[in-house]
Amino acid sequence: MSILEDVKKLGLAERFMGYCRVDTQSADEAPQVPSTAKQHDLAKLLYEEMRRIGLADVKYDEKNCYVYGYVPASEGVEAETVGFVGHMDTAPQFSGTCVKPKMFKYEGGDIVLENGLVTAVKEFPFLSEHVGKQLIVTDGTTLLGADDKAGVAEIMTMAEYLVKHPEVKHGRVALCFTPDEEVGHLAAALDLEAFGAAYAYTLDGAGLGGIDYECFNAAGAKVIITGQSIHPGSAKNKMKNALLYAAEFINMLPGAEAPTHTEGYEGYYHPTDMEGTDSGAVINFILRDFTRDGLEKRKALVKAIAAFLNAKYGEGTVDVVITDQYNNMAELLESKMYIVDKAKDAMKACGVEPETVPIRGGTDGCALTFRGLPCPNLCTGSYNHHGPRELAVVEDMEKIVEILVTLVSVK
Repeated sequence: MSILEDVKKLGLAERFMGYCRVDTQSADEAPQVPSTAKQHDLAKLLYEEMRRIGLADVKYDEKNCYVYGYVPASEGVEAETVGFVGHMDTAPQFSGTCVKPKMFKYEGGDIVLENGLVTAVKEFPFLSEHVGKQLIVTDGTTLLGADDKAGVAEIMTMAEYLVKHPEVKHGRVALCFTPDEEVGHLAAALDLEAFGAAYAYTLDGAGLGGIDYECFNAAGAKVIITGQSIHPGSAKNKMKNALLYAAEFINMLPGAEAPTHTEGYEGYYHPTDMEGTDSGAVINFILRDFTRDGLEKRKALVKAIAAFLNAKYGEGTVDVVITDQYNNMAELLESKMYIVDKAKDAMKACGVEPETVPIRGGTDGCALTFRGLPCPNLCTGSYNHHGPRELAVVEDMEKIVEILVTLVSVK
């Protein structure tokens, strides 16, 4: 019997949907880690499940909300420890409360969710590649949580498979599940020494076949605008309206270099939120570029716009605070491409054509790579993350588990 046939018996879809029903939505700018206490609910569930399926050295870091477990090396096998990392939280941008996953066989055409929301083939043409497969969707009122519970479910199913099939020879396999990836904490408290992996993979990607080892260089910019409030009836030549200055600041950025108009290796400027009154306003931006030089140029433009507005409206009108967030992990992984090649070879062995694409964001793997643990990112078989049209493809998820088993197997 093939690996894939055995994987299909392990209930991957049911495991994944069970994880989706656990609300683990993280919160922006929360002072504590994890940012939401409810992430512990899934951590505890995973801890008990890892013990139940027979993993070794299972540990639940109750303070930081990390869960660790290991599949011991097969007897007589000496090989580097390979790690796998998935994050438990879901994005703050859309509700993760009362998720109601639904699995059905997709016969083609637009998908109409229970609340009437439509996932249209015209808008999402990848759907045409999955006719005849089992899809898991939401009811339209929440996100699904495939980012990254699909990855978590695949890692867990791979581990269970290895425990149940001792005839598959492998080295030590390390697992870790982390909180708060969606809000930028990026596995900061992962104990690398205890984890013990020579290299690792995050499972936090999208469609089947994706292998990612490049990501943005990233910075945040906080633009603080100080106005002067005067009664509008006597404001001529006196009022300094911070809201108008904020609009002027945004309009001075290149309109074509926004997320809505960029793809591939193109960077962007993106105002994420703004608040204020005519007397004062704050705009938060994220700046992204695939080269360090490109990111520095973006920082310089933000500062130049501030300087221009200060010259126009008076010193102290606009202040800019820029904070570096993460760097392109390709800088380090390009010298360790054998890790990426191993994943490509495993995919090809399973009949999947690998595709390397730049990550237009950041991952736990990016931060871990710069901490000394090389960690590219692999696909999960899911799409449309962070919104109500999110979906996962069961057959692709099962194929990914087969790829993971093949990846850790040794002859």
